[in-house]
Amino acid sequence: MNIVRNISLVVLLALSGCAMRSDLETVQRDNEELKTRIFRLEKDLGGVRTETRAGIETTLQDFEKERAGARKGLADLQASMDAMKVDLQVMAGKVDDLSLAAKKPTEEVNLLKEDLERRLSSLEERLGAVQKKVTDMETAQAKPPEPATPEALYQKGLDAYRSGNFAAARESFARFLEQHPKHELAVNAHYWSGEAYYGEKKYEQAILEFQEVIKNFPGKEKVPAAMLKQAGAFNEIGDVKSARYVLRKLIDEHPSTEEARRAKERLKALK
Repeated sequence: MNIVRNISLVVLLALSGCAMRSDLETVQRDNEELKTRIFRLEKDLGGVRTETRAGIETTLQDFEKERAGARKGLADLQASMDAMKVDLQVMAGKVDDLSLAAKKPTEEVNLLKEDLERRLSSLEERLGAVQKKVTDMETAQAKPPEPATPEALYQKGLDAYRSGNFAAARESFARFLEQHPKHELAVNAHYWSGEAYYGEKKYEQAILEFQEVIKNFPGKEKVPAAMLKQAGAFNEIGDVKSARYVLRKLIDEHPSTEEARRAKERLKALK
């Protein structure tokens, strides 16, 4: 009985050993298979990582390129805006220059007119003082008998001028104007008095006499001639600006006269 039990125990142990070996082999096979699967997964994962890294690097490179392009576009746009600002500033400067250039002729004319008026005023004061002295001297001297008519007194002055006796001519014209200031020949008397001063090279006095014609006898035929001679007197004393001003005024106000034609020629010569 004991023998049978022992034999049964041995058989059981043998069978148990066989079962354990079979399970162990199964476990080993499963383990190898698991390792193989893990290896494949790691390999696949490595490929995915490589592809992902390459894709990321490519994406980053593309992004960097796009960002560089955007930066360049922004820089070009900024440069264009800066250039436009400079152009606008230049245009604004040119507009200001044009505006100043447009104002300048008017301002120059106004300044020249004011300067001319001051000069004429000063000359009038000086001529008044001179005339007063002459009047006082004439009063102190015995006066010769006067011609019978205003026309005769005027003609006497004109004859003296034509003979070259400018002082006697001025004296006769001065008496004529003193006695007959409203006479129709008064404008001529002033004009020929200016011519007499001009002939004596007393250009400042001549300017004032011609100014009497221009200012007090508008519309008279002697006005253009007086303006032309006045411009010549200004030129003789070196006041070229005033000469130009008077010549331009003559051309503007009396364009169809012979004096205006001569004024244009003189303007060309003064430039």
